[in-house]
Amino acid sequence: MKRICVFCGSNIGNHPDYTVIARQLGEILALNQIELIYGGANVGLMRITAEEALKNNGKVTGVITHFLAQKHLTLSGLTELILVDTMHERKAKMAELADGFIALPGGYGTLEELFEILTAAQLGFHDKPVAIINIHGYYDFMKMQLEKMVDEKLLLAPHSGIAQFVNTPAEALNAMRNYSPPIVGKWIEDIRKDNGHSIEN
Repeated sequence: MKRICVFCGSNIGNHPDYTVIARQLGEILALNQIELIYGGANVGLMRITAEEALKNNGKVTGVITHFLAQKHLTLSGLTELILVDTMHERKAKMAELADGFIALPGGYGTLEELFEILTAAQLGFHDKPVAIINIHGYYDFMKMQLEKMVDEKLLLAPHSGIAQFVNTPAEALNAMRNYSPPIVGKWIEDIRKDNGHSIEN
């Protein structure tokens, strides 16, 4: 992996562990010569991750809308800053540039970005790995929700594995390097069987 996109909060949160893990992630990406792709902002965990990568001589590409840039929300000193017109274009560009994705704690935007990538992986539009750093139990309830979805047969078990829950940035990189995506044709057959249809129907 040469480029990893990080989704994370535009706030720093109320637990110091969030800041610690953001710094660790920025550092480990730089030390492994992995370029950070992120939302380009100069606030919250986004800023901390990017600044730490730059501090360790890493490459950082920010992707941000003209609207947010006009509000002076861009981080200076980035290796590259890409300006786009819409939030949809922003997500698409980050996904295009990245070889994989990591989620830190965040709010609506982080969850939206994360689940769009997970859905695209489920449908076979990409086979890039996705790691979720579950620091301080932030994503415990999401993990439980995915398990509930599998139990209720609204999500196939192989697809729940697309979201790889880890505890540290080092574990995230290891999980991503060893990731094997589910076979799209197989899950289409499985879902048709679960709905009472033969493969020939």
